[in-house]
Amino acid sequence: MARKSKSPAENGKITPLGADDLEAVIAIDKTLSGTSRRGFFEKRLAAALDEPGDFIYVGLREGKRLVGFALARLVEGEFGKPGARAMLDAIGVDPNHKSELAGHQLLSAVEEVLRNKGVGELTSQVEWENQNLLTFFASAGFTMAPRIVLTRPTDKPIL
Repeated sequence: MARKSKSPAENGKITPLGADDLEAVIAIDKTLSGTSRRGFFEKRLAAALDEPGDFIYVGLREGKRLVGFALARLVEGEFGKPGARAMLDAIGVDPNHKSELAGHQLLSAVEEVLRNKGVGELTSQVEWENQNLLTFFASAGFTMAPRIVLTRPTDKPIL
């Protein structure tokens, strides 16, 4: 999905995420997805520490408490296409946080960093069954990207 820019009213404070935010990010994501993706987030953090210029990690805070996060990474020349793009790897807002604009605020913060880096496109992936995320992406101005990604299990041989 690709996104057109949208600028919501500000709510809370956007700050860069740090390594000390890892547990809060994992907890918010687990609340939303029903499963822990600790390994994914630990690997992303390690990659971001190795190549900090290739990642955008922002958090939304109410006081000192992290209530939302967005993680994106730069993808240059993906699939042989010229130019820099960014992939939104994960976004989440604590369901107890009352603002309906929190997700939009996080996306706007990511886009601001991307504009400063000269990146003109933000994409993401979502499973068709995840109606909440599909609805959010649609409300945020994302549209279907011109490519389709297919997947299949590899644990059984092809007959």
